[in-house]
Amino acid sequence: MSPTLKPVGKRDKVERQLNLVICLLSTRQFVSAEYIRRNVGGYYESDSSDDAFYRMFERDKADLRDLGIPLITGPTSGYGDSEDGYRIDRERYELPDIHLAPDESAAVALATALWDSAEVATIAQSAALKLRAAGIDVSADQEWEVGPPSAGRGAGDERVLRTLLEASEARRVVEFSYRRPGVAPVARRLEPWGVVTHRGRWYVVGNDLDRHEQRTFRLSRIAGAAPVGKPGAFVSEADAGALRALVAESVDRAFHEAGAQARIWVAADRAVGLRRLASSATPMVVDGEAGDVLTVHYDFAAVMVRTVLGAGPDAVVLEPPNLRTAVIAALDTMAVQR
Repeated sequence: MSPTLKPVGKRDKVERQLNLVICLLSTRQFVSAEYIRRNVGGYYESDSSDDAFYRMFERDKADLRDLGIPLITGPTSGYGDSEDGYRIDRERYELPDIHLAPDESAAVALATALWDSAEVATIAQSAALKLRAAGIDVSADQEWEVGPPSAGRGAGDERVLRTLLEASEARRVVEFSYRRPGVAPVARRLEPWGVVTHRGRWYVVGNDLDRHEQRTFRLSRIAGAAPVGKPGAFVSEADAGALRALVAESVDRAFHEAGAQARIWVAADRAVGLRRLASSATPMVVDGEAGDVLTVHYDFAAVMVRTVLGAGPDAVVLEPPNLRTAVIAALDTMAVQR
């Protein structure tokens, strides 16, 4: 009765060939096929015949060479010149020093910022760390204005980002739903000139076909982006620098409220940060709890929202309505994330 042969799976073959590469890289001398058969995992466990072993070994050598691995042959030490030995030429196998141009370094840093999922982020961060360890500057702060890896969260849905990038490249109109804090989502149509970052957040800037004017939209507030119409539907001469300037101007104008004034109730002896900013304080009891109504002047709504949130339940915005709405929307978002 002939013996039953166990089929060799693809994983077994890959592991065996990887073991063979490790063996041939770790030696400076040529090693014989018999040595490999006795010492390399994937060969010595097999009880196959001599002919079967040599056929398998020949296939493995051919596979490695097809992969570009410089497997070379020479005389083995201690066996005379009659038996061939094998090793890998380390100088030809090892990669040369990597030199990245500034835009290539920026691209690596951009990837580490964008890839925020657990699976891909680990790989991206590992690549960046290895490049930095090799003395390669992997930074995108100046070229792309990308912050730390967590800044990639400002891009929102990666599908939206990809759609807008492709549409701006092809000069195609896009349609999407845009939501602002405290306001129902609104359908928009845009000729996307480009996608850029500003202060760790991602924006698309272009011509709003419904408003007939230049508009800027934050990507994290966009849903259901889809291209419509044919490529080449519009022309844009603005380069990346010009687009960043347009976005910066738009964002600063939206958040800058020079001379704005808020009335904020704070609990007694609490919210020290807000009290330091206040120009006046008037005692007031709210829902049976003693406190004060502060008058606070501010220039940037976003900064004031963060300051109020930092006080937790000890601060309640009374006026103006837009600041109150922004704080409530931020609290709703935090509740959903938890």
